[in-house]
Amino acid sequence: MLWEPIDAPPGLGPPKPITVRAQTIPARGYFAEHAHRWHQIVYATSGVLTVAVEGRSFVISPEQAVWLPTGVRHRVGSLLGAQFRSLWVADEAGHDVAERPTVFAVQPLLRALILEAVALEDATDDGGYAGRVTALILDQFRRARPLPGALPWPREGPLVGLCEALYADPADARGPEEWGRELGLSARTLARRCEADIGMSLRSWRRCLRLFKSVELMGGGLSVTETAMQLGYGSTSAFVYAFRIGLGTSPQAYMREQVSGPPGR
Repeated sequence: MLWEPIDAPPGLGPPKPITVRAQTIPARGYFAEHAHRWHQIVYATSGVLTVAVEGRSFVISPEQAVWLPTGVRHRVGSLLGAQFRSLWVADEAGHDVAERPTVFAVQPLLRALILEAVALEDATDDGGYAGRVTALILDQFRRARPLPGALPWPREGPLVGLCEALYADPADARGPEEWGRELGLSARTLARRCEADIGMSLRSWRRCLRLFKSVELMGGGLSVTETAMQLGYGSTSAFVYAFRIGLGTSPQAYMREQVSGPPGR
């Protein structure tokens, strides 16, 4: 199934200091590679986004946002569809947030501010409220926790189909030999492609995928046990152990933090 390009809405001028765009991205829809004369915050209130920037590609969930500095070429899409929220930030207003493309953790306050900015986009600002919301959004990004990375994603080639299939069914247990036969590659060639295209082995990527999907599934209301089964773990305890190893805390504690924010913040 092919990906379909999406046209950007016409008539959007430079941000003063922030312009907010709310848009639904259909499954396998994408904005072709482009750049802006201003910064951009890439975020989804639901669903996941695929972001390609600076020779790498990754996916982010609603617990993450990407800061794209002025002039950085990028491409944004969604494999399964997403509610896209794009914030354009004037060059001067966001000059001290981050110098390079950065993935940030989105805590409840920042999410609420983004949603409020969307609601205020076409409203008059007689009392200066919208300006204060804008200032708080930028302050939150200055204080937000940069993440070491998001789930890496191949930009092109045979691994795209493999990663899409595993994303749709993370319980798929096929290993390099089976996937190599599926893609017409030897297991050794597939291993080399994984290292070159996503920077890790298929086994490591699958582990990252399961962690990523677990947050998405639990955020959508699934219990820990239901999530473990969806991801293909043999037991709930095996999933909890893998989650602790990967994220340093239990699934329950992690989701509580997503609701309330980290201690001391």
